[in-house]
Amino acid sequence: MGDLTAPRARLAGLLDRHRWAAGPTLVSTVASGTAAATTLVIARGAGAAAFGHFTVVLTIALIVTVAMLTSLHYVMLQELPRADPADRPALVTTALLATLALSVALAAAGLLAAPLLTGLLGVDVRTLGFALALALSMTLNQLTESLLRGLARYAFVAWLKLGVALAYLAAAGFCLLVLGVRDAEPYLLALIATNLLLAAVAVAAAGVRPRAWSAPLARALYRHGAYVTAIAALTSVLFGVDVIFLNHWSAPADVGVYSVYNGFPKRLLGVVFTDGIGLVLLPALATSDKPAVMRRIARIAPLVGAATAVFAFAASTVFFLLMGAEYPYAVGLMALSAAGIGAHMVFNLYAVALQMDGVRGARVLVGCLLAGSPAALAVQVACIAWWGLTGGLLAFALSNVILVAVVGVVAARLYRRPEAER
Repeated sequence: MGDLTAPRARLAGLLDRHRWAAGPTLVSTVASGTAAATTLVIARGAGAAAFGHFTVVLTIALIVTVAMLTSLHYVMLQELPRADPADRPALVTTALLATLALSVALAAAGLLAAPLLTGLLGVDVRTLGFALALALSMTLNQLTESLLRGLARYAFVAWLKLGVALAYLAAAGFCLLVLGVRDAEPYLLALIATNLLLAAVAVAAAGVRPRAWSAPLARALYRHGAYVTAIAALTSVLFGVDVIFLNHWSAPADVGVYSVYNGFPKRLLGVVFTDGIGLVLLPALATSDKPAVMRRIARIAPLVGAATAVFAFAASTVFFLLMGAEYPYAVGLMALSAAGIGAHMVFNLYAVALQMDGVRGARVLVGCLLAGSPAALAVQVACIAWWGLTGGLLAFALSNVILVAVVGVVAARLYRRPEAER
């Protein structure tokens, strides 16, 4: 029994130190869950074809957001807590104005390049315009939320997110139940408006001072975020281009059904990492012994993947009961989706642990993504071209298995503790 005293004391101390996170984490998770549920409401009410169009716009926007945001939201979560209070207004202002200028410039460039981009993406100019507008709103939303988190305004930003999520749900419900809208654009406009609402309130609360702008500071922030941006760009393409491929080779309704099978569970997984794990686990990982962390992840990876897959499969029964006949439930398709989600969870564990090792870990992860991307993209092209919706789900699972294999082998080799240290 004496051997258990120290671990129990460490666990009790960890819980005491992070007790403050319980309330904000719960409220923020409920907010993100409400936003995800709103997506399901739109999927059911608007129909598979309209939701397929919604998904294409959202997918393009997520990819563009990586370039607009350039990981400054991630940088702010590290820099603001470490900065002296007197230096924080300059950090906040510089990050916001730099991001706003870059985002507007990229949106304008995207519109000017519309003839090329529409042919490349297989969409029309109107769809591209909505995607660029949504990307701009999402960029400002994520950056300003990170500013409040970096300033330790956890409770404020959690309740703000919940209020905005409820506003989005109310707007979607009004369009469905009162206006009977079965077109994607009003729901996209509502999402853009609520993103901008959160950003406006967050800017007012963050204490932006235009005169505090600093060009040297902006260059330093972008240097800090360069590796993380490379990771975000690679993962955004790897886990977003499948929708573009499916939109090219299949009907819009198939894209909508694919989003319910794959996109919704993936977004819920993002909620767990952002609002659950993010508040407590990331700071702990930043100061943990990295070789030990990698060994633990390797040991628990099969269990984590299997548990996530089982949970995703079981939870699908609940939300598919809420969907209409346009979203048929198939056990085989859901099994493929669950397997992919399980593998994706394992990849996310490795990715988060590596990014918490600073520049070294980020470089390792970039190398792993570059090494695994050709095979993963080839699998996606082949499977989706041959088997459509089913191939998309199979490709997502296989892509994650490829990436987990690469990152697992590389992490085990590079983070192997020398014999002299054991």
